[in-house]
Amino acid sequence: MSHIPALVPATELAARNRMRFPNESGDYRRARTALLAEEIELRRHIERVAALRRALPPGGEVTAGYRFQGEHGPVDFAGLFGDKQTLVIYSYMFGPQRARPCPMCTSLLSAWDGEARDVDQRVALAVVARSPIERLVALKNERGWRDLRLYSDSDGAYSRDYFAVDPAGGDGDQAALNVFTRRDGTIRHFWSGEMGFESADPGQDPRGAPDLMPLWTILDMTPEGRGSDWYPKLDY
Repeated sequence: MSHIPALVPATELAARNRMRFPNESGDYRRARTALLAEEIELRRHIERVAALRRALPPGGEVTAGYRFQGEHGPVDFAGLFGDKQTLVIYSYMFGPQRARPCPMCTSLLSAWDGEARDVDQRVALAVVARSPIERLVALKNERGWRDLRLYSDSDGAYSRDYFAVDPAGGDGDQAALNVFTRRDGTIRHFWSGEMGFESADPGQDPRGAPDLMPLWTILDMTPEGRGSDWYPKLDY
């Protein structure tokens, strides 16, 4: 069994920091050092959660014959993996009933497009929506996305099974993030984001942790924060 070294207390690590900025006050430095200790604890908690996620037991086997339409033709579920053993699927809120896609999803995917080639070095990444592939390709071209792989779930079977449509039976889209594995030829569900309205804290929109959107990560570092009445738009 490998030895895991004991961690130095976060307060001690924070006290080692020698960064000082022009004209800062003593009050600022004391508060910033206390905050730094909390940031170190947050980093450690993120890693603990990631380790727990990686240690999940095998999820349910994918036995349904899901079919998708991609930019280059039809593909089955195994085809979404390409040559990878792990598949990440984002369910995009752009169903056939929508004149325009969800601005929040679009903002997220615009950021992910810049990371898609890097992500693809380790795992497969696919974006699935219920609109016809022609609409998805037109939207991809409009947004200038180059590397995201978009697929139409035209019959909605995958979207219904993996919580990307209204669970009450309506036609509304829901954003969903699911991870699947392929081991020894067997495809299984590994993990899904399960935070929603039921688990949201007071005064906050539903969000996962860590937050998937770089937008919010940046705004959370500012005095204005992310706010409670502002959301990204498709056009400005």
